[in-house]
Amino acid sequence: MVSLMNFKWLKRYMPRSLYGRAALILLVPIVTIQLVVSVVFIQRFYEGVTRQMTRNVVLELNHLLRQIEAAPNAATAVTMIAPLQEPLAMQFRLPAPDMGQERKALIDLSGKAMIETLRDGVQGISAIDLVSDSDIVQIWITTQFGDMDVRFSRLRVAARNPHQLLVLMVATGVLMTIIAILFLRNQLRPIKRLARASEAFGKGRVIDYHPTGAIEVRAAGGAFLSMRSRIERQIEQRTMMLSGVSHDLRTPLTRLKLGLSMLDEDTRDLEQDVSDMEGLLDGFLDFARGAAGEVPVSADPVALVQQAVANAHRAGKSVELAAVTANGEVMLRPKAVLRAVENLIGNAVRYGNRAVVSVILSGRTLVISIEDDGPGIAAADREEALKPFSRLEPARNQNKGSGVGLGLSIAMDVARAHGGVVRLGESETLGGLQVDLILSR
Repeated sequence: MVSLMNFKWLKRYMPRSLYGRAALILLVPIVTIQLVVSVVFIQRFYEGVTRQMTRNVVLELNHLLRQIEAAPNAATAVTMIAPLQEPLAMQFRLPAPDMGQERKALIDLSGKAMIETLRDGVQGISAIDLVSDSDIVQIWITTQFGDMDVRFSRLRVAARNPHQLLVLMVATGVLMTIIAILFLRNQLRPIKRLARASEAFGKGRVIDYHPTGAIEVRAAGGAFLSMRSRIERQIEQRTMMLSGVSHDLRTPLTRLKLGLSMLDEDTRDLEQDVSDMEGLLDGFLDFARGAAGEVPVSADPVALVQQAVANAHRAGKSVELAAVTANGEVMLRPKAVLRAVENLIGNAVRYGNRAVVSVILSGRTLVISIEDDGPGIAAADREEALKPFSRLEPARNQNKGSGVGLGLSIAMDVARAHGGVVRLGESETLGGLQVDLILSR
């Protein structure tokens, strides 16, 4: 039994799109049927018709040969067969003026059957020429008075115009293929609309979609709409819950800060704890918000990055805006992207002393890179670092404060909302970590 693995090489030649594969499924049977019909019908049917028609000519040729054998000499034989030319629709020349040569065209569908039937039925045939004149069959037959040249119309021994069947079959096949492709396109249109709606939702955009098409496609569309509604409802509930928690927790934190400021003794450690709690709370809220609640708009990515760098400068952080290869605006969520870039810059200056930011805008993606001169992240730990609340130990977090481990996760959520990813690597210029925020346009 042949293993299916032996056909893996065939996949590289197969169409990748559903439309291409469906069209191939339609075309292969049509072409196969036409080939089978061509071989079986044309070869068998026309071959059979040719043999039957040729047998009638064989009877006439044998009658002609019997007349020649009955003649006492060549002159009498010529006299006897001359009146038969018109009734038999043949031309005779005895003796033949030249020697015959066996010739048949390669594409002659019925010539082989004709030649075999003539040779089986008529004794003494030395050559049959079907090439000199495609409408005439020329035969050389050896008689007692020398070779005789016999000519008659090809229509007497072969059915003509088999190409008409081929033309009709091909034309019908092409017409039915066009109709099938048009119908297929109409059937695949709802699937494409569902794919576009799913892709847009994966990039954080909600476009209008109504299930249409076949029952199965409608069922898939309805399941997608239900899933989209549940996800939107869960995101909205999470955001509302954490907004309420934020409001409830900030009030006691404010009272604690006010109470600590009114004490006479040294409360710097307690004030730092309160500030850390506020930072943790802000991190939780940023992670919870992600890109929810914000509609994509056309914005200048360079201006957003410049704003993030300016905010870092005001906070006393060493951040530099380096290479900028971008011109124009992009559809994105400005607040979410700004929050992600600020978190990445905050991580960079937290674990290093210096950060460099660059922006590259290509035809399909927007890449914002943040590099630092810190200890970096080992390749084996990079996947773990992208998980929420993940804090790597010990080198990267040693004496670096009480981070909650959400900076990279926030950036990852924002990237996913824009159909992109976050990629971690090693900075070639600073030697630390390089984080690429890749957003799809």
